[in-house]
Amino acid sequence: MEHAAADPATETRVLLDKNSNGVPTLVPKPQLFSGGAADGSTHLVKVRRKKARDDSLVGAFCGWLEAHQIGLSVNLLILLALTHACFPRARPTTRKFFELSYYDAATGKYTHGWDDFPFVFFGIVVFTALRAATMDYVLKPLARLGGIQKKKATVRFAEQGWLLVYCSIFWTLGMYINYNSSYWLNLYEMWSNWPIRQISGLMKGYYLLQFAFWLQQILVINMEERRKDHWQMFTHHIITSVLVSMSYSYYHTRVGNVILCLMDVVDIFLASAKLLKYLGYQTACDIGFGIFIASWVIARHVLYIAVCWSIHVSLPIAAPYGCYNSVSGNRLPDSPTTPADGGDELMYEIWQPFRDPEGPVCFNARIRRAFLGLLGGLQVITLVWFWMIIKVAYRVVTGQGADDTRSDDEGDEDETVGDDENADRGKHGKPANGTAALSIDRKPLEEEVGVEGLHFGTPTRRRSERLYKRSSSRASGISISGTSDRKELLGRIGCEKPVKD
Repeated sequence: MEHAAADPATETRVLLDKNSNGVPTLVPKPQLFSGGAADGSTHLVKVRRKKARDDSLVGAFCGWLEAHQIGLSVNLLILLALTHACFPRARPTTRKFFELSYYDAATGKYTHGWDDFPFVFFGIVVFTALRAATMDYVLKPLARLGGIQKKKATVRFAEQGWLLVYCSIFWTLGMYINYNSSYWLNLYEMWSNWPIRQISGLMKGYYLLQFAFWLQQILVINMEERRKDHWQMFTHHIITSVLVSMSYSYYHTRVGNVILCLMDVVDIFLASAKLLKYLGYQTACDIGFGIFIASWVIARHVLYIAVCWSIHVSLPIAAPYGCYNSVSGNRLPDSPTTPADGGDELMYEIWQPFRDPEGPVCFNARIRRAFLGLLGGLQVITLVWFWMIIKVAYRVVTGQGADDTRSDDEGDEDETVGDDENADRGKHGKPANGTAALSIDRKPLEEEVGVEGLHFGTPTRRRSERLYKRSSSRASGISISGTSDRKELLGRIGCEKPVKD
């Protein structure tokens, strides 16, 4: 059986309207494009399927937290400030939230301990407030000024803008620390004189705020609508947070500073390229995307692996296996409590500053393998993302433009019925050829549709069916399971002509 010729000047989308009984019905939305001819070509019908939002207790909590980010954060900060100001006896405790702890007046440097965690919590609250306020009151208005009208594009623009602001500030700070250190362009120096128990206030503040940021990012990706690579991002943030905390505790802030700088510089170029794309500067976006690819390869697959190789080769030479005095840094003689090979303990030794701040700390092969394993896990994730980047690069080379395959939400899927569209779209969804769309007498109500709800039947039956609920609103769904169902759908929306045997 063959389809009869369809009018190529009309593109039909699935829309919902209300009839006199208030029942959702399907109506066509005609659109006129220049150069059309009745050549029998088949046009697509796109059904936007919206997956259900997580209605679990955790999902509801994340949704509530997202809606009250600024209010909760500001109230917590005000409560802390009032407690500190009005209750002098509480100041030794409240001071830990906004001041660095464990200051040594004799050396002017800082050590580690449990009192660092209130400062990290304070950083999480501040980052949450700053992110929400910057996005809502600065970046979203800038997006609208830049001509971005769609809500989702505006949100994505604001998210990337915030990431650009954060990474620019902390990459600059991290590079300042790196440049003025003994390990600038010298990987071996990252391990010399280990363990270094005391660090500068600048390094400590930088490291704890980075830790707070990555913990806050775990909250962020669970508050936002999920993207296609949600679990990759979640795993990445968990591993990064574990590495930052372990390296801080185990006196390896120098190598942590180097790796954080390598990660942040790539995000600067990625966020910049995305912002250019959202603003419609496609050529500039493609150029920025090329710079981003170069920075990604150099930072995350060349220099990053060089650091990992240094851990494998140089670290055991600069800091041989064994136990050390954490205060003086001297290696301790072999004994039952301080074995010459460092023993086989892992987390017990890594968390030594919190367990026994002035006691011995041991280094062994198991600890080295643990760090290498976590860093290798990050490398695997970045390799998966790099494959996605290569596919985007192919699109750029073939003239299709850069488009991040990770940007779409996990719940948004385009289900295509028929052939591909013949007409390209311009910026913000306007026809690329400049032709105007045909108007209709009554503007239909366009809604996101789910897979559970819509059944094509009588109004009585339609009202009796259970509707899928999402965010206190009702939506309808269309199920297209096979060729016959597809033809039925096309016939109902007026896109299918009678068929000939």
